[in-house]
Amino acid sequence: MSYRDFDLRTVKQQLGVHIRERQGVFAAVPAVAIRPAFAELLAETVPLARGINTEKARSELIIAPMLVELRKQLQHRISLFSGIEFNVDKQHGLNGFCDFIISASPQQLMLNAPVIVIVEAKNENIISGLGQCIAEMVAAHCFNSTEQTPIKTLYGVVTTGTAWKFLTLEHTTVVIDLDEYMIDQPGKVLGILHHMLAALVAPNVASC
Repeated sequence: MSYRDFDLRTVKQQLGVHIRERQGVFAAVPAVAIRPAFAELLAETVPLARGINTEKARSELIIAPMLVELRKQLQHRISLFSGIEFNVDKQHGLNGFCDFIISASPQQLMLNAPVIVIVEAKNENIISGLGQCIAEMVAAHCFNSTEQTPIKTLYGVVTTGTAWKFLTLEHTTVVIDLDEYMIDQPGKVLGILHHMLAALVAPNVASC
């Protein structure tokens, strides 16, 4: 068993998480300003990804540029990993590959704790990715604890590139925001990602 074998039912049954659904969890988070150069980039890549319409295209042309822009805005105080193996507890199925992992450590050559955000890319079906994302969040919690860098709140994202859904994990409770945020408002999506990282990056890091 691996991350991709989990759905919402199995994460509840096998990992003991409690799932709550709420609306407007991140509604009050402000958008950040978008650089003109990045807006121009998205104007080119988003229609292309929509035209190709595969998970790989959306991951490479929308999701990865968004996360690279986030890292740039945070002055490289975070590290970003794509498609890496994240084996934490094979006995419980917490093993396999993660699409994207964001760590609050600036070191890029290896994954260091604390892991704070797990981003799972899905092609046109966000709901199908929720269980896998939650399993990866539980693994991140275990990883942080083992590395003696526990954090109160872990975050998860399931996205098609054009639609973004956000989750939180505290202790054993997962909250799924019922709202989805669209790539047509990239400042809002980046604002929420900034909010997720704000408590763990240096206070002198600019937010835009």
